[in-house]
Amino acid sequence: MSPPGTRQSTGTSAFSPPASSAGLASASASASASTGTISDALHRLRSAQKKTPGAPGYSRYVNRPIGRYLAAMAYRLGLGPNQVTGLSGAFSFVGIALIALVRPAWWSAAAVCGCLVLGYALDSADGQLARLRGGGSRVGEWFDHMVDVTKISCLHLAVLISVYRFDRASDAYLLVPLVYAVAANVWFFGIMLMDQLRRRDGRPPAGTIADARPGLRALLVLPTDYGVVCLMFALLATPAFRGVYAFFAAFNVCFTLASVYRWNRELRRADVDAATPP
Repeated sequence: MSPPGTRQSTGTSAFSPPASSAGLASASASASASTGTISDALHRLRSAQKKTPGAPGYSRYVNRPIGRYLAAMAYRLGLGPNQVTGLSGAFSFVGIALIALVRPAWWSAAAVCGCLVLGYALDSADGQLARLRGGGSRVGEWFDHMVDVTKISCLHLAVLISVYRFDRASDAYLLVPLVYAVAANVWFFGIMLMDQLRRRDGRPPAGTIADARPGLRALLVLPTDYGVVCLMFALLATPAFRGVYAFFAAFNVCFTLASVYRWNRELRRADVDAATPP
């Protein structure tokens, strides 16, 4: 599972010292936000992209470029990263509410897919906008993560409600969104915690280490990509949705278990290295 676009504060984390100049840089950039053009903002954003060779395909090749344009537009309008995060959450939660409250139909499936896709693109835009304005903040990073984990949880619970209310699925199928929700939350918490532990130890965070076959990996992990999950809801009103959703759930459960095993091995090696005299 790729986490929805996460925003890091400049030089700050649960284990790192505060950055003294981040707020000043952000305030200075905010004051001049409306003076540049969208083209200028796009040029600056292209040179300030995060290096994430391990990111899944949709998030890397589709969502990030869309988010870049949205970030440039937000910059030109004078919006702040937290406002963009709020917009991302608003669109996402409208789509989630439609899943739970409206009987699936072609128009509702299109609306759900559109809201989720736009919400995810804005989720990428907030972090890019923060970098464009000179850096993020602690409250911005906190707000971004809180919106992410809430929508991850609510998305699969909304599917559970929809299946219960509108579908004739067996009672056993109701376990699928429940298990999917658990896997998604465990993975999201795990990847956030591992990033913090790596930073504390001075190791590079996830997604910044070059992969020997980044293109192949980006395709293989597509079922874990939140953007592809959003696109899946275009099938919400079709008989194929249940099967595709169940496949995604099973894939993500296996991916989460494999990730937990890999994280455990990595931390054990780090403990051995820390205990070994230099």
